[in-house]
Parts: sequence; structure tokens; C-alpha cells
Amino acid sequence: MSTLQIIDLHASVGDKQILHGVNLTVSSGEVHAVMGPNGAGKSTLSAVVMGKPGYNVTAGSILLDGREMLGVPTWQRAAVGLHLVMQYPTEVPGVLLNDVLSEALKGRGRDGDVGRLDTLLRTEAARIHFDEKLLDRPLNVDLSGGEKKRNETLQLSILKPTIAILDELDSGLDVDALRDCARRVMDATREDGLGALVITHYSRLLEELKPGRVHILVKGRIVETGGPELADVLERDGYEAFKNT
Repeated sequence: MSTLQIIDLHASVGDKQILHGVNLTVSSGEVHAVMGPNGAGKSTLSAVVMGKPGYNVTAGSILLDGREMLGVPTWQRAAVGLHLVMQYPTEVPGVLLNDVLSEALKGRGRDGDVGRLDTLLRTEAARIHFDEKLLDRPLNVDLSGGEKKRNETLQLSILKPTIAILDELDSGLDVDALRDCARRVMDATREDGLGALVITHYSRLLEELKPGRVHILVKGRIVETGGPELADVLERDGYEAFKNT
């Protein structure tokens, strides 16, 4: 059982304050959705949790199983169980997917899985309908937006983090890719105890990736928290109802 606690988190970029006291707790097997309009601070939240350079935490804590993550390098956060599925996956020419995952598995003390990585990759690729020929390319190079998101989902399924942040997984996905990726994440919550923090604008993702809790983020603050029915309210009324909360 793992738990990510985001406690009274304040963060800025340059001289602009973006997050104004965010509180969230996500545990193994849970799916939480964070929804909000453009500029609300959703991607800033994911970047700060993972330790992306350029963001300044001015107050608060990020705890993984009671251990403070602030000040911990990004690679160490990943090694102890945090994982980010990126909104815009990076292309890395000259570096093969197999090599990336081999090193990542070694860094997690899973040397035994390195020897069977090829089998794991092909099994997981079939599961999300990711073309096997793309497994032998440099990481994300010349992949479409949907292929990159399938590739991100594939990596998550191999690495088996304890807590994953999905930053707009649905961005750039068609209906089939959305269904494949979302269902694989849901399977991971049941099979591996993955805890998922899902950042999205739209409720269509949540039709497949079903959250137990939905949080509305507006101007760097969570202004409302509720069950999955809260996403239906957003679909009907938009964010205007929450902007003055």
C-alpha cells in the first residue's frame, strides 16, 4: 500500500504564483481526477510533484509513503515509485526504448526483468494495440501523437510504479487509442495496485478511466471535490459555476 500526499502545496514559476495551497491524497488502487480550465495549474501540479526544474515550491510538502519528495531529484522520485505520463512525450533520437527501460528496471532493482524485457514489451504492446515494429525505434521518434501516448502507457505497464500522474493522457488520442490506454491504466489499478492521479480537461477520458474522486482546480486551488458525478456537472455547466467558489 502506497500513498502520495500533497499538503498545502504552493508553487511559482519566476515571480508568478501558480499553486495556492493544493491538498490531495492518492493511495494504491485509487483513481483521482483533477479537472480545470486552461491556466488553472494542472500541468504545474504534475511538474512540481515530479521535480521538474524551473518550478519553485514556496510552501507545503509532497510525501510518498511518508518520505518528503521535495529536494529529491526527479530520477530518484521515479525510482521510488512516482511516474509521469507526459502530455507531450519527448523524442529522444539515438536512444532505443529497450535501452531506456533496461536502465530504468536496473535502477529499481529489477535486474531479473531485464532478461525478459523483450517478451514483456511484446506482450504489453499487444495488449494496447501498439505496433510491434515501433518497439525498435528510438524513443518516440517519428511517432504520431496517439502512438506516443500508447508508448507512454506501455512504459508505465512495464515499470509498474506505485503512483502515476497522467497529464492529459487524452490529448491527441482518437477514440480507440483513448480506450486502449485508459483501460490499461484501469487494469493496473486492479492488477498492480497502481494509484493514479489523472489530469484532464474533458470528461470523455473518465468514461473509460473511472475515478473514485474528482477535484476541480481553478486558479491554483482545489475549489470542489466530489464523486464521479462531479464530472457530469462540468460536462453540463462548464467551469463557470466554479470560478467564483
